[in-house]
Amino acid sequence: MGRKRKNGEGTVRLRKDGRWEGRIVIGYDENGLPKTKNVLAKTKGECIEKLKALKSTITPNTPVKLKADMAFGEWLDYWYETYCKPNARPATQRTYEGYIRLYLHPRLGSIPLNKVTTSDIQQMCTWMMTEARLDQKNGDSGLSDSQVINCYSLCDRVLKKAVAEKLIVRNPAKGCKLPPSRPKEMKVLSREDMQKVLIQAKEENYYELFLLEFATGLRLGELMALQWDDVDLVSGELRINKQVNLVGSKLVISEPKTKAAVRTLILPPSVRKVLAEYKTRMNSRWLFPSPKKDDLPIIPSAVSRRLHTLLKHAGCEQVRFHDLRHTFATNALAREMDIKTLSTILGHVSSATTLNTYSHVTDEMRQRAAVKIDQGIAKAEVQEDTTITQPERTMTTFQARKRWSREAS
Repeated sequence: MGRKRKNGEGTVRLRKDGRWEGRIVIGYDENGLPKTKNVLAKTKGECIEKLKALKSTITPNTPVKLKADMAFGEWLDYWYETYCKPNARPATQRTYEGYIRLYLHPRLGSIPLNKVTTSDIQQMCTWMMTEARLDQKNGDSGLSDSQVINCYSLCDRVLKKAVAEKLIVRNPAKGCKLPPSRPKEMKVLSREDMQKVLIQAKEENYYELFLLEFATGLRLGELMALQWDDVDLVSGELRINKQVNLVGSKLVISEPKTKAAVRTLILPPSVRKVLAEYKTRMNSRWLFPSPKKDDLPIIPSAVSRRLHTLLKHAGCEQVRFHDLRHTFATNALAREMDIKTLSTILGHVSSATTLNTYSHVTDEMRQRAAVKIDQGIAKAEVQEDTTITQPERTMTTFQARKRWSREAS
């Protein structure tokens, strides 16, 4: 594979007509779209030399002069390149660049920085909520609430920095009315549904993957990044120190976002036994290698799709992969694991995050505690608590749908 060219060097590609084309970005238009120039040559080497010559003729960008009346778009680009991009992960860069190019530049880019008003930002948010969707299928022309909130938050950060640099007196992003932040509905699999999924996963050769998820509650990117060097099958230690993300079409292995996400778990003996047998059948450094690409793990999106297939074949309600993490946490709390321990296992920055996420479960735990206290101190009559779901003790009779079934998928 050829060396990846650095930012600013331009790109070189072989055209269908057999000629080599070199292209370099020379600037951006008022909508934030790149403006380019290109060269053509018979050979790759000749093309690279022509591209270097073209680059040398382009007047280098003069340093940005920071001033109160500079265009908001100019300050936005300066902020992103100087303060944001150097510390952002590739996936985050891609997201931010999309917000900047599609929404912030078109709606606010030409307004002088010190003339941007709360009304301007509010109009942008309203436009995003009602008209900004590029793919307007099913009559839906607005962006999701989370996209609007995330783009607004980016704008807010840009203007906060302008205040800190004393370019403007106050942040005009304050006071905008945004859609309510509604967390996605959490779904938890029952014990029977977990059994069904594992039975079907065994039929479709994904048993070890989903068993490990049910036993640890790992994030999908963390699960896919596991290598055999991260597992000690004797002590049961499982080290979490990296994650996998899909950036565009490229699979990127990186460190976790927070220090708390770097952690060591202890696997149950039954899971260790399954993984030890599984390892004898594997010939890869990855626990869950890609069936299509050498020396790479399975793409996270492929695992999400596989889960949907398993749930369908098992006759279970559809849930997200992240709901398997919620299932693990809910079961752990139901079995009276303390919040601090669970927070550490999940890789949360603080126990408050765990408490806020699983407040519905901790409410049930407090209710149980109150009943026990009442029974122990007030000696109240013991009554059956019908508000708390008791764990199912019976095994499912579900049988896996065979992989070669010709039933409609």
